[in-house]
Amino acid sequence: MSFNEETLYSNNNETVNSKQIALLKKHFPQCFDKTGDFIQEKMLDIVNTNDIELSKETYSLNWLGKSYARLLTNLPPETLLTQDKTHNQLEENKNSKNLLIKGDNLEVLKHLVNAYSEKVKMIYIDPPYNTGKDDFTYQDSKSFTKEQLSELAAIDIDEAERILEFTASSSNSHSAWLTFIYPRLYIARELLKEDGVIFISIDGNELNQLKLISDEIFGESNCIATVVWKNVTDNNPTNIAIEHEYVVAFAKDKSKLESQWKSQASVIKDKLINIENKLILEFTNPKELQSAYTKWFKENKFQLGQLDRYKFIDEGGVYTGSQSVHNPGKDGYFYDVIHPVTGNACKPPLMGYRFKEETMNQLIEDDKILYGKDDEKIIELKLYAEEYEDKFSSLFEFDGRLGANELRKLFPEMKKVFTNPKPTFLLEKLISYCCNGDGIILDFFAGSGTTAQSCLTLNCQESTSYEFISVQLPELTDKKKDAYKAGYESIFEITKERIIRSANKAKSENPDYQSDLGFKIFGTIDDFRRDNTALTLDNLSFFDDEVLTDEQYQSLLTTWALYDGSLLTDEVLDIELADYKAHYCNGRLYLIAPHFTTNALKDILLKLDNVADFSPHKVVLYGSNFDSAKQRELNEAITSYANKKSLELDIVVRN
Repeated sequence: MSFNEETLYSNNNETVNSKQIALLKKHFPQCFDKTGDFIQEKMLDIVNTNDIELSKETYSLNWLGKSYARLLTNLPPETLLTQDKTHNQLEENKNSKNLLIKGDNLEVLKHLVNAYSEKVKMIYIDPPYNTGKDDFTYQDSKSFTKEQLSELAAIDIDEAERILEFTASSSNSHSAWLTFIYPRLYIARELLKEDGVIFISIDGNELNQLKLISDEIFGESNCIATVVWKNVTDNNPTNIAIEHEYVVAFAKDKSKLESQWKSQASVIKDKLINIENKLILEFTNPKELQSAYTKWFKENKFQLGQLDRYKFIDEGGVYTGSQSVHNPGKDGYFYDVIHPVTGNACKPPLMGYRFKEETMNQLIEDDKILYGKDDEKIIELKLYAEEYEDKFSSLFEFDGRLGANELRKLFPEMKKVFTNPKPTFLLEKLISYCCNGDGIILDFFAGSGTTAQSCLTLNCQESTSYEFISVQLPELTDKKKDAYKAGYESIFEITKERIIRSANKAKSENPDYQSDLGFKIFGTIDDFRRDNTALTLDNLSFFDDEVLTDEQYQSLLTTWALYDGSLLTDEVLDIELADYKAHYCNGRLYLIAPHFTTNALKDILLKLDNVADFSPHKVVLYGSNFDSAKQRELNEAITSYANKKSLELDIVVRN
């Protein structure tokens, strides 16, 4: 039982290394003396007794602003979170587990870290590429004096002054980009589950810097791979035509990953093999066998994903035709393959066959070649489902323009909705391989909303149950562009509308799907308590119901519940206490409104005795709406009750 005053998100004790020191104290308390000083020798004893070799090779990535970036990582948020009640109470959204959050992603990540720590299965981000042409939209400059920054970041005054000058400018240097990305990646790591992974799209401008900074944050041993995505054909006359970009992949803990990633296609492959075995045993007549499989195929084609081409069956199993008989890129082998019906040579591939003639003859003898109705069609190679190889290749090759085409179909009223949106195919591929059908997928550079749409599509088509969290800054759209002319004043509005339209599309294409196609909206607002002199015990107006607007009231409730470990999608119940409204969520009772009465206090004690599902372990009250006398009355009554019942019940006063 305790009663204490608590100030959330205080800057007082935050320094450039405060998070790291807190972790050390939590896991290695024996390495600190009673004054809080670190004892290096005791940490070395732990290392030596566990036969861990100390690396003699050390290197790190340093840049102007690194100490400032680490300080940004540790500083608490300067905002509160509030919900869009009108949107969230719509029938399709009120029970949804999906989230769209409006605000600066660094602020949002700091809000999420308490409740969502180690809960996210996969993160995908497509951050600014730092091409050198545009200024960053995200501005992380804080209002420090050089003296304050020097003390907090443990740097000298001259360096603090240079950093402040540097962060105040709109620089597109490598240092500016690294200062921007470091705190976001650091907090992102905290959100990942032990077997979680992060994928980061990037081009050549910052690839090397991204790899090094990810090595530092995630650990070099947790690097999975760098995927090369060939996504464009560059016809401009240059020394070297750049036709690709990259996706960098890191794990939270690579040792916790499955030894081999398999997509949903592997599961579907197994099901196809099961059905083929069943039907082959049941039907010996080839026509009856094909007829039975065709019936099953038509009923289940929408669930087959990448394997929806496998629509034939024979005594060898389910199969499809592949045009891989041709020789790509250079001249192959030229010979005649005779059509079994016409007796003429089949039309050869333009570059010839990829196999030697004796190999082709063996394939024909093994019934592995498919012919067209006549000799005008190039033959195909018969591929059985059991031969399907499902692997995550380090080389992707598909048209990057697919993303823009998808958006045009969703927004037919605009010619160009968004600049360089990622295709859903990319996200569906990443999610399918590294996730097992469920989990939280986070994208804190949501852009047009590709990640959210991909989750909805996968859930509908493959019966998965992914939940998305998308975060987008309300960046203003260009008044000269189609989006603004169509009524979208910010990128966030496009993100929101895309999710709505893609949900409607998924529902129309999968009418039997009954699960979650909605999403809740939250957003950051300025913390009204900062520099607010109105809410003080010396000002009688703080008892006025109008002191807190509804948005301010709801933002306190939302932010506090999240800080205390409740997910944004957890239900917050309204509790009527005589003539006072309180709120209850995951064992915590929140008292925010003014005019708390003795009758309300009596009702708390009454409910503790008589309501089975009312058993708070913590009471949180808004100190600005409770004078000292009311706080004492509440504390004495709750303490007395808890002691009598031998309960652990804390009372916290927040301002």
